[in-house]
Amino acid sequence: MNRSDIPWLFDPANWQIGPSGAFPALIAVHLGYTFSAVAIAALIALPVGLWIGHTGRFSFIVIAIGNAGRSLPTFGLISLLVVTIGLGITPMMVALVVLAIPPILTSTFAGLRAVNRHTVDAAHGMGMRDLQVLWRVEIPNSLPLIFAGIRSATLQVIATATVAAYVGLGGLGQPLITGLSLNQYDRVIAGGVLVALLAILIDLALAGLERLVVSPGITNSLLRPTRRRTPRAPARATSSPLGRDAIAADLPERHLP
Repeated sequence: MNRSDIPWLFDPANWQIGPSGAFPALIAVHLGYTFSAVAIAALIALPVGLWIGHTGRFSFIVIAIGNAGRSLPTFGLISLLVVTIGLGITPMMVALVVLAIPPILTSTFAGLRAVNRHTVDAAHGMGMRDLQVLWRVEIPNSLPLIFAGIRSATLQVIATATVAAYVGLGGLGQPLITGLSLNQYDRVIAGGVLVALLAILIDLALAGLERLVVSPGITNSLLRPTRRRTPRAPARATSSPLGRDAIAADLPERHLP
């Protein structure tokens, strides 16, 4: 990387509001793809994860989807959808939604299953119904893990949405693809830096939102290390006269005839 490659990122002409190829327009398009894909994935994954985590049924589905999501090549899926559906925004959005579903689904399921069962039993003992236990007990206690899944899915989508430029769409992948095809590495560097900065800023914003929504007591309880209580060894009462006297005191008195 040469020093001459960096100034293109700070060129005022690239930061003008209005032109479709300027950075503000590309960032807006990239954020539109990201938020749309994560919102659709959340609408699908959250209800399914809440139901499976609450009931404990079909948990193998969560494991299968999580493993498949980690090994699924997004670019290959986009290529397959382009061949079957055609060019446009639909193949790219479907691929991004499929990419965002596994982390949200698995974190939601894990969050509900991590809730203390004694707390759930106490809620049932107070007369709460299943839906009341879900909304008042399980969901509030599982919010940290649910937010972790949403943050993970958002970061993955931000990084992967750059492939939208391969199918003729905009976003921050456009300077990357254009720079590689024209051997203009200043564009490649600018696109990579903007994607990284955007991911960091969005993650910080989601972390701030999590602090506003999640109760501090729940977060502190997750961060606080648990202490194991070591069982006390049983005292040998017969090893000393005092122990023999204690045992004799506990025995019932024998009435002699």
